[in-house]
Amino acid sequence: MDHQPKFFENLSGTGKAIGVLTSGGDAQGMNAAVRAVVRMGIYVKAKVYFVYEGYQGMVDGGDNIVEVSWESVSSILQVGGTVIGSARCKSFRTREGRLQAAYNLVQRGITNLCVIGGDGSLTGANLFREEWSGLLEELAQKGKIDEEAVKKYAYLNIVGMVGSIDNDFCGTDMTIGTDSALHRIIEVVDAIMTTAQSHQRTFVLEVMGRHCGYLALVSALACGADWVFIPEYPPEEGWEDSMCVKLSENRARKKRLNIIIVAEGAIDCHNKPITSEKVKDLVVQRLGFDTRVTILGHVQRGGTPSAFDRILASRMGVEAVLALLEATPATPACVVSLSGNQAVRLPLMECVQMTQEVQKAMDEGRFLEAVRLRGRSFENNLNTYKLLSHKKPDAELPKTNFNVAVLNVGAPAAGMNAAVRAAVRVGITEGHKMFAVIDGFEGFARGKIKEISWGDVGGWTGQGGSILGTKRTLPAKYLEKIADQMRTNNINALMVIGGFEAYESCLQLHEARSRFEEFCVPICVLPATISNNVPGTDFSIGADTALNAIVETCDRIKQSASGTKRRVFIIETMGGYCGYLANMGALAAGADAAYIFEEQFDIRELQANVEHLTEKMKTSIQRGLVLRNENCNENYTTDFIYQLYSEEGKGVFDCRKNVLGHMQQGGAPSPFDRNFGTKISAKAMQWISKKLKETYRKGKVFANTDDSVCLLGMRRRNLVFQPVAELKSETDFVHRIPKEQWWLKLRPLMKILAKYKTSYDVSDSGQLEHVAMHSPKEAETGAI
Repeated sequence: MDHQPKFFENLSGTGKAIGVLTSGGDAQGMNAAVRAVVRMGIYVKAKVYFVYEGYQGMVDGGDNIVEVSWESVSSILQVGGTVIGSARCKSFRTREGRLQAAYNLVQRGITNLCVIGGDGSLTGANLFREEWSGLLEELAQKGKIDEEAVKKYAYLNIVGMVGSIDNDFCGTDMTIGTDSALHRIIEVVDAIMTTAQSHQRTFVLEVMGRHCGYLALVSALACGADWVFIPEYPPEEGWEDSMCVKLSENRARKKRLNIIIVAEGAIDCHNKPITSEKVKDLVVQRLGFDTRVTILGHVQRGGTPSAFDRILASRMGVEAVLALLEATPATPACVVSLSGNQAVRLPLMECVQMTQEVQKAMDEGRFLEAVRLRGRSFENNLNTYKLLSHKKPDAELPKTNFNVAVLNVGAPAAGMNAAVRAAVRVGITEGHKMFAVIDGFEGFARGKIKEISWGDVGGWTGQGGSILGTKRTLPAKYLEKIADQMRTNNINALMVIGGFEAYESCLQLHEARSRFEEFCVPICVLPATISNNVPGTDFSIGADTALNAIVETCDRIKQSASGTKRRVFIIETMGGYCGYLANMGALAAGADAAYIFEEQFDIRELQANVEHLTEKMKTSIQRGLVLRNENCNENYTTDFIYQLYSEEGKGVFDCRKNVLGHMQQGGAPSPFDRNFGTKISAKAMQWISKKLKETYRKGKVFANTDDSVCLLGMRRRNLVFQPVAELKSETDFVHRIPKEQWWLKLRPLMKILAKYKTSYDVSDSGQLEHVAMHSPKEAETGAI
């Protein structure tokens, strides 16, 4: 696969004109996508045009199609919705309308369109592209354009980005806006839980999703709802009874509240709608519980985009411009999307057809097929939810006589508790006895270990920090005591949830196996740290929550600066030696620079950054934002950089500094972290069960191979179990970071969006792929 590397700056957009429009329902993050398309387009010297009000503006022409500059998209990154407007357009559905639209585009020489919208908008774009040459011929016959124009503008290229909060588009793991909508829902659910708890109430929440249950399903997973209704998976006959039994059982277990989530398009197995009112009446009639309905409505579409959506939309915007520059008359219209953590391009119509197949399957009552067509991520969410929400009666549970212990190691990270909850519940379902270790390996050595039940972990998903307690202590100095405790409590497997310390701890246990037979058991590490510095995984539990905290603070700081004008903020982020938070925070907050340890910098670079900001202050954007990772350089401290900028910027701008500190470790976990934690933990527990069965010989568990101490991480598109012994060679132990980190490839993207000239390697950008129908056995992606 040794191709010549491909660099973004070598692609030329000279002579090309790109039109960008948003269409259909709005979604948070659309503006970030628009910003990326405009700036990347201008960077390669193409002309970029806004098409205001979606297809309506394309048909109306005039002031609705305007060439834009770099500054036109300043300050829109943190704004929800779409600043260029979106409208439902009847006239574009007629040939006359499309003829007028083609005329308006040709007048400005626009033959490249970037459409950000749902499946309806993208289908319309594809039809427009197919008719294009015919439309031009007709315009020429009517004498509106000349033959030369017909030849010059013979082809229309189209690239789509899916902006839809429902995540209802096949072929894409996450559509722009979905993560932000989940943020809105989870904020509401967390708030409702406290009032429900006070009054022992049942709440029925209705969330958006007329044809797709993604939002309902994932928010149910993320808040541990008692019951969820989605269109793809209607409840079985007699669901009324089983739901009421479940709710009253939960009350009997001293649970003071019930949460039921209903997608607006929920149906029963006879395709009859199940409404939130119907569910409420049922609970009141059968159980007499105090029940309230909350319909979230358009709140879910509003608000500022989450860090995930901003980064997703920025990455997709770049990919869209690339796809347009590389398009030939022969390439089909494509959509750019994310599969796992990998940008991909897929033929637009294949995705649309598959999306329509889902609806057809649902209409015809083939519900299992509908779930499968939705894709791996959806199916996996559903299976995980079913595993975790319903406890089988004790009599029905298998009995394995294995004892599995769960512990947290390292600094607290949001989402650890969700992972512990999933581990405990899946473990109990698999028939194991589950033990919780308090305060990491230090607590383990002291015998702070107790059995933990299904009910003990109820309500844990939304809790920040670490309920079990966590310590940074490594096991090396307590090996003997820990081995004693393992023997005393007859522990047959360990699940260690934590950051770099957790990984290092398991390496130590692995190496101590020759001296202590007690450590010859299956051990699994789940990466959980805000720093995202664990080898073997692209993402760690907790990093998304920390990133959102950073971005939210940066937004506020930027706003304060826009009031005072000519002000530059220097912000210090955590992360140890790992620049993930600083770099991704800078990308999501639209910063001017980010100083990180992984990319050495010197005084000349600092000087260049100051000059760059001085130039920026001459434009209409009179504020600057600079992020610095806490350990990026021992001499160029935050104070040093602040003083340097203050001195060099005298008379042009003034400076302020801000150290974000421990607020980055706290807070309720984001939907991504709750979900990621829950899903990888459930998967890890199933791996442990499999290993226990494989290594059980003559009445005891004995596992001493490398592949029985693994770290479960997400790598590009897949979740993979990797022996910690093999990860050793990929680790820089002095600085506690992996030797290679995927996000460094996104570093030039941040620089280009901040108007720096730089080299950007896009060799692994998408080749056009086909939408794969997955077989149920296929490896599970880490799609959330």
